[in-house]
Amino acid sequence: MNQVASDWKDYEVLDAGGKEKLERWNDIILRRPDPVALWPIDDESNWKLAHAIYHRSNKGGGQWEFKTKIKDYWTISYKDLRFKISPTGFKHTGLFPEQAANWDFIMNTIQNAKKENPNRQIRILNLFAYTGGATMAAAKAGADEVVHLDASKGINAWAKENMELNHLQNKKIRFLVDDVMKFLAREKRRGRTYDGIIMDPPSYGRGPNGEVWKLEDNIYDLLVEASELLSDQSLFFLVNLYTTGFPLTTLRQTLERTVARKHKGFVEVGETLLPITKGNSYLPCGSFGRWTSFDPQRD
Repeated sequence: MNQVASDWKDYEVLDAGGKEKLERWNDIILRRPDPVALWPIDDESNWKLAHAIYHRSNKGGGQWEFKTKIKDYWTISYKDLRFKISPTGFKHTGLFPEQAANWDFIMNTIQNAKKENPNRQIRILNLFAYTGGATMAAAKAGADEVVHLDASKGINAWAKENMELNHLQNKKIRFLVDDVMKFLAREKRRGRTYDGIIMDPPSYGRGPNGEVWKLEDNIYDLLVEASELLSDQSLFFLVNLYTTGFPLTTLRQTLERTVARKHKGFVEVGETLLPITKGNSYLPCGSFGRWTSFDPQRD
């Protein structure tokens, strides 16, 4: 099963090719590297419209070339959600638009659970939470508490700006800077549980105290520890991966051998895609795997 983030109005992949993508973020057009766009660019004319181009450095990282002066940051909307966008030195903009498909899933799941039982308390845990797209979606949908965890203080500050943009200050969102595995162990000792768990683990990274993270070495233990925190009435467990070459079958079997072995339910995996306007095609944007306590095809 693949999922396509096709409901955007403020964002668009205009074209992709030559290991790059041309994107419209509201009225700003950016040209950025994308290693999966292996095919050549068919028509260069639209690419000349870019307001800024990101150039990789042979020594790692890179920098933006601004063809015209643009704001340091601006906002875009997805349905009822709003987000701060800003070109960073690492080519990122503060948002992964393909995740809109997961935001829809999160919001629909929480809203349906609230309809079935308006008095139900729903607690969500978002790990490797970045600037909080999924955090805002869960809070906006009516989650009673969202725990947002990321190892970067600066990224958490950005997420708090997104909270303010979405007028969610009165919602119970806890922003934590911590190492994920240490946090999970402490939560287990405290006996705390969650009705939905979201995670976006990197291929490689370091925790706030220099802890080394490698996906292929750590993902199984991560899923084992996180699945221990699912409540008896849990709704979902969602994993996003951007690691190139990580097989979907491996992701499915890892979920089946961890989350689904402890909690009855359904597992599905697939690619996450963005539509490309030019040529009516799709850009692969990583993969997802999720466990649900309900049949995802029930509707």
